[in-house]
Amino acid sequence: MDKAVVVIGIGEIGSVFARGFMKLGYPVVPVTREMDMALVAADVAEPELVVVAVAEKDLHATLQNLPDVWRSRVVLLQNELLPRDWLQHELNNPTVISVWFEKKKGMDSKVVIASPACGQFAGLLKEALGTLDIPVAVVKDEAALLFELVLKNLYILTTNIAGLEAGGNVRELWLNHNDLACSVAGDVLDIQEYLTGEELNRMALIEGMLKAFDGDPEHGCMGRSAPARLERALAIADQASLEVPTLRRVKKAQA
Repeated sequence: MDKAVVVIGIGEIGSVFARGFMKLGYPVVPVTREMDMALVAADVAEPELVVVAVAEKDLHATLQNLPDVWRSRVVLLQNELLPRDWLQHELNNPTVISVWFEKKKGMDSKVVIASPACGQFAGLLKEALGTLDIPVAVVKDEAALLFELVLKNLYILTTNIAGLEAGGNVRELWLNHNDLACSVAGDVLDIQEYLTGEELNRMALIEGMLKAFDGDPEHGCMGRSAPARLERALAIADQASLEVPTLRRVKKAQA
């Protein structure tokens, strides 16, 4: 029998990964919020891999308490993820996938574009998600991965934050509220440059965001996490002494 796949966090996205690996024949060991990871690791000390599928807000606590025997087998998939998030926990080579499919309760997965993955288990992720007709694009190096992570952050933050003001879907945002979308995107990229410590290719990132818009033009802009995303973005901007005038205006209008 194949080694087990551990999935930490069996929400909508975690359940998709679990199903994909089960279709490949892997036994899946779920770890819920109420379970002690150390006790599970005592029984499953050598898993094939460990998918960390918890929400963004729970990521750092999960990585801080991750059993040592699992640390070399980690897969990360959260939104708003950047290398600094795993490096602070001394995870040097996790496999990372930027998830570009949506999964809501009672609905099948809806693909926007192919999900880029990088790391030792990227090929296995492609195989597992492929059983569910979810495409994965394997990227080869850290620079390409960083671009893909920033691109997803740009998409999520721009649509969510602009959506607080404009509402609607991503097609309507770009066509009817282009100035707002571009201004929010500029502020978001200021923050991403601070977080990555790199000068980013803004034109290529905007082009990538528009490709994602074309992948699902009816995708709603404002998810329920939008206010929290704006708050987090402004907290980082304050820390970095960034002006981000459009984000501050959107926040003021929400008060």
